[in-house]
Amino acid sequence: MSAMHSCFEQNGTDPIMTHALTQNQLAQLQDCFALARNPTEQDAARQALSTLLSDIELNATTAAVIDALWNELLTARRSTAFWEQISDAEKEMGDRLTQDNIRLQQNYLRLMQEQ
Repeated sequence: MSAMHSCFEQNGTDPIMTHALTQNQLAQLQDCFALARNPTEQDAARQALSTLLSDIELNATTAAVIDALWNELLTARRSTAFWEQISDAEKEMGDRLTQDNIRLQQNYLRLMQEQ
């Protein structure tokens, strides 16, 4: 793999970005994504992305688009974490209901055998 990765993208005839990311910048970007996965680390993720973007020459429009997309990513991660917690709670409740139902059935069978 080459040391540079092109971020050149054509939008009609105007390039959106005309530079490449170094291996170090790609590693920083991966670190940003790793931090963004955990909602409790999102402030650190924002700071890490801000640091990375300050090292990359971007025009104002590109920077605004990246910022908006980054904020959407962080919002989506918070939403995902919330729904994962809801799902875990539902699973726990379902498991407890199943265990309680089994216990009730066993108690009923025991009562029937005693009579």
